[in-house]
Amino acid sequence: MNLGGGTSALKGAAAPLNPREPIDWIGYLFVAFFAAPFLIFNVGPVFFGAYVAFTEWSIIGSPRWVGIQNFDDAVSDEWVWVAFRNIFFYAIIIVPGVTVLGLFFALFVNRSYPLAGLARTLFFAPNVVSATVIGLVWVWMLDTQFGLVNNLISTVGIPKIPWLTSTDWALVGVSIASIWWDFGLAFVLILAALQDIPRDLTEAATVDGAGPLNRLRFVILPHLRPVLSMVITLQLISTLRIFSQVYVMTNGGPAGSSSSPIHYIYTVAIVRNLYGYASALAISLFVVILCVTIVQRFVIRETL
Repeated sequence: MNLGGGTSALKGAAAPLNPREPIDWIGYLFVAFFAAPFLIFNVGPVFFGAYVAFTEWSIIGSPRWVGIQNFDDAVSDEWVWVAFRNIFFYAIIIVPGVTVLGLFFALFVNRSYPLAGLARTLFFAPNVVSATVIGLVWVWMLDTQFGLVNNLISTVGIPKIPWLTSTDWALVGVSIASIWWDFGLAFVLILAALQDIPRDLTEAATVDGAGPLNRLRFVILPHLRPVLSMVITLQLISTLRIFSQVYVMTNGGPAGSSSSPIHYIYTVAIVRNLYGYASALAISLFVVILCVTIVQRFVIRETL
């Protein structure tokens, strides 16, 4: 039996295609409409900012190389520590507040009842409003003398609180506005996850005699672990980058009690024209956010 011809035929059939096929450049052209602006306005400034962080530059003239002097100055700058201390308290207040409110309202509208669609719209609506509008609305609502919040609490005998003018309360006032603005996204994400939970599980738990709290603990929350992890991560990053509410409501005052790292970076760069020092602070904030996010993701994976 002659296998030579068959082997030759198989070799011919398995011959590779021409490696010099023409490249379809039209695909790269379409990608370039996004890639080029992204590289120029997103990636490019990151590398330029990293370079400026090691220089002394006031945007006029050429940057002067100073090495790690800006980072040394940041360590000894008391206002840097004040800003990072404030952001720690912002995270303690805002992240749990957004997560708990988002979960509560998602559970509330997940049931079928009249006007449920309107309730979903109203709960998400603040998230699509600009931070400037949110800040101005809450400046009025938290006004010490004429604010709606103080007028309401005074009806039950609670003294009026200087939400935005006291060093003890300014951070809390900004946090309240931030929670109201941010919880809409958490609400939508958690609601979508709730609607993916099979009704058979909750109905079986009800038949077995599980009350609302037990159904929440043993049926609902285990299915919400991935989305809760994502909500906490996104909100933590958002809180560490808080700026607009601080700028509009208190401008970091009084006495820096409501300042944040990005607000201080803005002050250093725009007000004091120290762009090299501001870039060093921005790089430091990036490292802090990266480390906190990694640790937080590990903790959530172990606990949720």
